[in-house]
Amino acid sequence: MAKPAPKLSPEEVKRVVATAFEDTPPYTKVLLMHGIGHGELVALLKRELTPAAYKLWTARGRSSKGPTKRATWPHGR
Repeated sequence: MAKPAPKLSPEEVKRVVATAFEDTPPYTKVLLMHGIGHGELVALLKRELTPAAYKLWTARGRSSKGPTKRATWPHGR
């Protein structure tokens, strides 16, 4: 089951969405900068983006590599 989208202010949502679109893979930097995991990011973007923009984001995510161990565990353990 996917995690619920975090409750963020409109300004925080804009920053997270901008970070998600500029990063490759699109969730690595979001996790490190904003503390939002992949499931939470997906829920947030589904809620905030238009269907076309969400499809574009998911296509970018599929074409890039998955998260690295360092990205999924920011403490490097």
